[in-house]
Amino acid sequence: MRKRGLIVLAAMAAAVLVSGCSGGSAAGKYPERDINMTVPFNAGGSTDLTGRVVGEAMGRNLGVNFVVTNTPGAGGSVGTQSVLNAKKDVYTMLADGLLSFTSMPVMDTLKTLPDEWDIWLATFTPNIIAVKADSPYETIEDLLQAMRDDPGQISAGTAGPGSAGQIAAEMLATAAGVEYKHVPYDGGNAAIVAALSGEVDFAPQLFVEMKDMLVSGDLRALACYSAEDMTLENGVVIPSITKAVPELASKLPMGETTGLLMPKGIDDGILEKIDASFEEALKDEAFLDFCATKGFDVTGMSRQDAAEYVNGLQFVVAWTLYDAGVAKVSPEEFDIPRP
Repeated sequence: MRKRGLIVLAAMAAAVLVSGCSGGSAAGKYPERDINMTVPFNAGGSTDLTGRVVGEAMGRNLGVNFVVTNTPGAGGSVGTQSVLNAKKDVYTMLADGLLSFTSMPVMDTLKTLPDEWDIWLATFTPNIIAVKADSPYETIEDLLQAMRDDPGQISAGTAGPGSAGQIAAEMLATAAGVEYKHVPYDGGNAAIVAALSGEVDFAPQLFVEMKDMLVSGDLRALACYSAEDMTLENGVVIPSITKAVPELASKLPMGETTGLLMPKGIDDGILEKIDASFEEALKDEAFLDFCATKGFDVTGMSRQDAAEYVNGLQFVVAWTLYDAGVAKVSPEEFDIPRP
């Protein structure tokens, strides 16, 4: 009996040892197959393009492919929910723009918060206030004065409620004490086309969406949502919005930050492999060429830095939308403090 007991104890000890090492073993073999990347928007947009180029670079480092699935709907919440449904699946990842991601709780499309995710940030592009080349508004001061002279009549075309463009427009209106007319479109490109045709007075959209038109001169940039002026490759200088509205300084830079996300609960060893692969991807020549050509800044934030950044971003986004009457739920319900 004593011998049998010793055998049982030895077997139990071995089982515990194997169990305790399983995470490390899984991490050592990871990845053993292709990784699924969900983009919660249509193909061809800034989020989709960034996710694909980062995924390709990471795939080269890890020896697998990143297979992209576009799952648009409800401001990004449909695709995000699909990744949440696959929680702790180490082969499922989300590529998303953090403006839409942080707005979902107060827009009442999906109740998920940044603290529930591991996040890696790759690129940033600021908002730009732009008008057509022959617009009567030659400076941001001209545009603001027109808003004061004719409240609620100067129109801004954006990609829709809660979008990067509307957030930028509402930040400007609140800080400068002016009113404007919001005209939503089905995407940033449609909003910019509306500004080009004169259908709306200005577009407060993202730099990467209009870079080529700013360089060609078809659009005139009045201000950028960066702390410093921006200089285009043709020598044109885009002044910082702070020169006309210094009250916005504490909330800049403002624009779209794109990154990769996974619901928390993944094995630490696997996360460390993803960390290393992501860091190498940011040095990838194809990724750097993509950023330089399209007009992205390389953000390159690790999980720890990204968590702090995204929480701070949500403070600004959530309260901007709520104060503008756009949000459906108060940020207080999610314990989101004012910035």
